[in-house]
Amino acid sequence: MGLVAEDIGPVLAREQFLRGGTVEGTVRSQILDSWQRSQSLGLTPDGCELPFTQDLDLEGRLVRAAGPVLDRLQARFAGRNMNVALADGRGAVLQRRFGDTSQVRHLAAIQSVPGFIFAEKFGGTNGIGLALAERRHINVYGAEHFAERSQSNACSATPIRDLLSGRIEGVLCFGYPYTDVDGALDIVIRKAASAIEARLLEQSSARERALLQAYLDARRRVPAGDGELGGLTTSGLGWRDQMILKEKATELISSGRRAAVEVSLPGDRRVTLLSRPVTSSSGVEGVVIEAILPSGQQRLTFSAPAGAPPGLLGQQALADAARPRGHPPGTAAPGRTAATARGPGAPAVTGAVGPTADAAAGQLVLVGEPGVGKYAVAARRRLELLSEASTRIGTTLDVSRTARELAEMAVPRLADFVTIDLPEAVLRGDEPTDPTKDLHRTVVHGIRDDCPFYPVGERVHLRPTTPQLRCLTSGRTVLEPDLRSAAGWVSQDRSAAQRILSHNVHSLIAVPLLARGIALGIASFYRAQDPAPFGDDDRSLAQELATRAAICIDNARRYTREHSMVLALQRSLLPQGFPEQNAVEVAHRYMPAESGVGGDWFDVISLSSARVALVVGDVVGHGLHAAATMGRLRTAARNFAELDLPPDEVLTHLDNLVGRLDREECGDDPFAGITGIIGATCLYAIYDPTSQQCTMARAGHCPPALVRPDGTVTFPELPAGPPLGLGGLPFETAEFHLAEGSQLVLYTDGLIEDRDRDFDEALEQLRRALAHPNRPPEETCRAVVEGVVPEHPDDDIALLVARTHVLDPHRIATWDLPADPALVSSVRSAVTRKLSEWGLEEISFSTELLLSELVTNAVRYGSGPIQVRLIYDRTLTCEVADASSTAPHLRHAATTDEGGRGLFLVAQLSQSWGTRYTPGGKVIWAECPLEVPGGKSGPAVLSFDDIDDIPAI
Repeated sequence: MGLVAEDIGPVLAREQFLRGGTVEGTVRSQILDSWQRSQSLGLTPDGCELPFTQDLDLEGRLVRAAGPVLDRLQARFAGRNMNVALADGRGAVLQRRFGDTSQVRHLAAIQSVPGFIFAEKFGGTNGIGLALAERRHINVYGAEHFAERSQSNACSATPIRDLLSGRIEGVLCFGYPYTDVDGALDIVIRKAASAIEARLLEQSSARERALLQAYLDARRRVPAGDGELGGLTTSGLGWRDQMILKEKATELISSGRRAAVEVSLPGDRRVTLLSRPVTSSSGVEGVVIEAILPSGQQRLTFSAPAGAPPGLLGQQALADAARPRGHPPGTAAPGRTAATARGPGAPAVTGAVGPTADAAAGQLVLVGEPGVGKYAVAARRRLELLSEASTRIGTTLDVSRTARELAEMAVPRLADFVTIDLPEAVLRGDEPTDPTKDLHRTVVHGIRDDCPFYPVGERVHLRPTTPQLRCLTSGRTVLEPDLRSAAGWVSQDRSAAQRILSHNVHSLIAVPLLARGIALGIASFYRAQDPAPFGDDDRSLAQELATRAAICIDNARRYTREHSMVLALQRSLLPQGFPEQNAVEVAHRYMPAESGVGGDWFDVISLSSARVALVVGDVVGHGLHAAATMGRLRTAARNFAELDLPPDEVLTHLDNLVGRLDREECGDDPFAGITGIIGATCLYAIYDPTSQQCTMARAGHCPPALVRPDGTVTFPELPAGPPLGLGGLPFETAEFHLAEGSQLVLYTDGLIEDRDRDFDEALEQLRRALAHPNRPPEETCRAVVEGVVPEHPDDDIALLVARTHVLDPHRIATWDLPADPALVSSVRSAVTRKLSEWGLEEISFSTELLLSELVTNAVRYGSGPIQVRLIYDRTLTCEVADASSTAPHLRHAATTDEGGRGLFLVAQLSQSWGTRYTPGGKVIWAECPLEVPGGKSGPAVLSFDDIDDIPAI
């Protein structure tokens, strides 16, 4: 039952739908729509878990109205396998009644216990949820249920409405076995729901009941209407259409006049609202609004008589609207009588009030009193404005934008012009110490642009007598109904005040923007078009809007402050400048994400022997923790680089460090909520300008881009390696030869990973941006930012571009010699000649002395072969390599020791020295400065009697 096609059953249709098949035309449209909504919500047939709530109004008006009706239903279904449920407007079951009470022991909790919410977004297609979604009576049979657990059941459900407002108060639902389907149950549930609605109506005010009774009495005197109460709920109009009609009906009630108004609905449809004054037997005067709906999908149109107000139909049109088709104007309709209704202060008026049986049907929309209707219109509009403000104010965490959203909400529905002044401290993200000082005009917004308020950006100096400063110092809203008589406002700037008044601005509400008891600024609301001054209701509404906006501004201010602090920390932890070196020419960029600062970083580190290390890393996450972790990793990477370790060993040490930090931050309590370091990646590269070799290793990081001198762009195959912190897995290195002028581009994943862009497309964009030979790194960075960076990056981005240089071979001198002490003097002579050739005679003595110690140490404690190399770059680097892995150590020698002073001498003669290990042994290096700082003694002042008598290291 419930299916359209006869060749397919509900079970097969449901299975076909769940497999992704097409079932249009085989199930009812409302069932198919509900299935599709359920799937879009991420529900699965076996995963529709219903939430349980104890927030139930078990003593409310709905339960009181439904109680006797449920008692009668329980008595009628006694002994039958029937389940009667009453749910509220959320779909939460308030009460359950059972025809056979013994079945409760065999039912699951969701079928027997009140409190479970059967809304469609939780339970999928079911009677209660679908009745709320469709806002009408609904039947769901067996496999039409979305959840597996309900496949053997059927249910009928219908909404319960407030007859005056039309709002759905709850749902009445019958549940029964699929085999007990009976069309008569639909009649029973509709009558039961009507009875509950009638009892709800009885709880309405006596004045409304009296007005409604007067209306019903008039309807009963019209045979064609049969005295039955029509309603929009049975009109077939959608809920949006009903809301439009009720809004207009409220305005008609507030006018208190007899009228017929044509209302346009979406889809080029029109409905006529009839406004009829009525008077109850007790003398209560009010207005009844009926809707005249065309039958047979005909479009009902009226022509206003000459001289009638626009949008209103005269009495003749009203009578014509109620006349059956084919009946001539000016005569009474056969079989109809006239009803008399007495309007407020008006004589009895006779006119047709009932719907025609043939052309149109009259439906009750609203009943009310004119005064109450007037206030209802204003109150409804205020509630709508506040409701909309909750979604439109504070859409971003930008202080100025949030302030402008407040102005845009208030214009024109509350005010015609709005100005907002905020202290400079708030705009910076700080908490204002004195909000009355250093105010800046932040927003000027209105119905016109030519009103002469202080312009945006100008500093505002307010006098103590102005309403704005009074509201700010007192913390209370100030209302100035008539600005012409507001001396304090006029005295601020008389000429500007006269210009503003000349634009018909006449009333002002000044509201302090208060959040957490702190004044963050002033919002000023001005009225110009409406001649009536602002009133107390307007003041309350302005204060409510400003309060909501102030909370959003305070949140934005605090975010701005925290974001600025984290960004300042991030930038302070990034390199402020790069060391002077000749190996590469570098340029860089760092761009934080829109959501906040992250943990991306880069570095350029000078190494021994004119080499340079290039590093790029990424800490997962955003905010202060990610920035602090980034700083720790960058410092650790520099420290490991100082040890002259190869890239894979540097990553190994960083991996161990991240794992150790993660364990320390998480602590011993797994429920403390501290997540530690989520993850980090890194790429470490070393470039040697003497050999043009680049050695790289990466830990889960993006591979670099290599731009050859001819403009060819490649992404070198580099072993990926695990991200930092996993531990226990090795890292591998790869070595590449880089021609002079090549560009090595290192970046983080934020550059190429974007939810709105394919990964391969991003790589292609990067390739196109880089494919330009002989371009400086700075221009390369600019091209990448303009052509590859996403418009709204979700992750921060670090970019490092290095163009390689080659050290002139004539500035490198190398000597290979066996481990023979007698060769030390020949090395000294060769070094002296080379230094003279380079024009470095002034440091030849200290260099000879330093090399003598290093060579003597290699001969005595190392193993051959031995290689001596001089590198003439920004400094003079002296290297001695041997095949031993024994490392020398600096120590203090006693006066009686024969040795132990060699490294001390090396340390004194050089600006830095160290040891690095190679696959074939080690290299001891020392760098000699080429310029002696003024006022300081250089190495030449050291004097030794006999160089050969100095003990070896």
